[in-house]
Amino acid sequence: MTTLSLVITSYAVFGACFGLLTFSRRHLFSEGPSRRTEDGAAGTLGARVMWALVCSGLWPLMALTGLYSWWRLSRRSRRDERP
Repeated sequence: MTTLSLVITSYAVFGACFGLLTFSRRHLFSEGPSRRTEDGAAGTLGARVMWALVCSGLWPLMALTGLYSWWRLSRRSRRDERP
């Protein structure tokens, strides 16, 4: 296996693992820190596979949006705790 193939494979495998680990919190990786809706198809195998496929290519972007949502939520909770 060449070095480039190893890098590309590692990137995709890490992204798929990232997707499988973040599936239950995928609402934090969308257009802001909103509450997720509970719909019937949210936990299906197809939904998990699709999320893992999306994350396998876009995991750096997903990680950045997740950090931004985490920052916004922590800032909001600190603001709500003030008297």
